[in-house]
Amino acid sequence: MVNGVRALFERATAANTPAANGTSQVGPGFPSDRASAFAAQFAGVYLNFTAADAASRAGKLGPFLPDGADQQFGWDGYGRLGAVGIQPYDIEVIDAQNAVVSVVFQTGSRRLVLSVPVYYSGEEAGRKFVVSGRPALLPAPAAADLPQLAGPESDAAAEAELKPQLEAFFKAYAQGDTQSLKRYFVAGKTLPDLGGALTFGELKGVVVPVGGATREIQAEVVVVWIVPTGATPSADPTADPSAVGGRLEQAYRLTVEKQGDKWYVKDIRGAGRAVG
Repeated sequence: MVNGVRALFERATAANTPAANGTSQVGPGFPSDRASAFAAQFAGVYLNFTAADAASRAGKLGPFLPDGADQQFGWDGYGRLGAVGIQPYDIEVIDAQNAVVSVVFQTGSRRLVLSVPVYYSGEEAGRKFVVSGRPALLPAPAAADLPQLAGPESDAAAEAELKPQLEAFFKAYAQGDTQSLKRYFVAGKTLPDLGGALTFGELKGVVVPVGGATREIQAEVVVVWIVPTGATPSADPTADPSAVGGRLEQAYRLTVEKQGDKWYVKDIRGAGRAVG
């Protein structure tokens, strides 16, 4: 791992798991979880700056820095940087008082890592942290190569039966129409709905694996939702895109059961890995 990081965050924190009351277990070792949270909070200030906000940034950085440190911690006051999605990623624990935390973040279209050296004062000195040296920007790991999986053998007759029923189900599921939903759930079964947060657009794909009266549809139900904007949709192609209801494709897996000539929904969950 870059910058000499030797252990994954989860592995490094295994010996410092949260106690039963939800607080970190400090003990004689280095409190990796607390240090990672401290470094991520520091990164949220350090990685976001504009010339107009220089004074504000300096004030926010102060609680993270040692006495006498440069108020801007290496930034000359020009240019701008913005970071979102800031999360602890890895940690290298050097000893009971020192570690290097890697924080992953997004800036524009790029993912990067910020390496942050951290010092821990110890239990007797108040369990305090401070950034002990200049951070370093590093490239984030690239996305993994995802091998393609073969799709299941499908049941065309079941798909033809299910599609219109699922279209009606997802429409009611989006609207939060509890009375209509009762017609599509297995008897005695109730499930939470979206309560009008989205509008059903279309059912783009249904693949039903070959099987018996109860089937689990794994990641092959693709639903198109219409995302509300709070404004009246416009048919004008030059209209502001933010004022037009957007379309968002999502995948679900359902467990369905056939009773007589009708299928009923027993469970609905987010889909797993895509196939085909």
